[in-house]
Amino acid sequence: MTSISPTPTKRDKTNLWSSVMMMRRFSIMYLCILMNVKLAHAIRVQEEFSAYDILKQYDFPVGILPIGVTGYELNPNTGKFTAYLNQTCNFSIKSYELKYKSTIKGVISKGKLAKMKGVSVKVEHVWLKILEVTRIGDELEFSVLGTASADFAVDNFLESPQCGCGFDCNDLHKDGDVSSV
Repeated sequence: MTSISPTPTKRDKTNLWSSVMMMRRFSIMYLCILMNVKLAHAIRVQEEFSAYDILKQYDFPVGILPIGVTGYELNPNTGKFTAYLNQTCNFSIKSYELKYKSTIKGVISKGKLAKMKGVSVKVEHVWLKILEVTRIGDELEFSVLGTASADFAVDNFLESPQCGCGFDCNDLHKDGDVSSV
């Protein structure tokens, strides 16, 4: 008759330890695979949509970015949004001069683009950083210096301005080249 020992043997402990280590390795491998799948999905989603599409998804008109955005990054969990241009972009619209750096950053949520970096407006000979854009109904409120703001109709931003000429691009070549403007 064999007796069953109530205390585990050294061999039992070794087998249990091996099983625990194998489960840990499996869990780590599973997490790595899951992270790669999520990253691949995020990259694929970014390839399917343009930065202008993302603006529309967050209830903004495309015209708050100029023509020529070459790419973007969006973290859907935090709302961190970065748009890229080939180079710095300057243009005038009515009495305003605008400057977009080649990298524009902010935190985007439905109807609000906050903590912006990379966009400035010239008002009466002074360059001011645009820090926030908020959509309030059919108006966009552009905030500078944290307290000063100006409201404009959303309809003014249905089309994107062109670097170099804004909306006054009558002298453009047919291929859109603005290098001589």
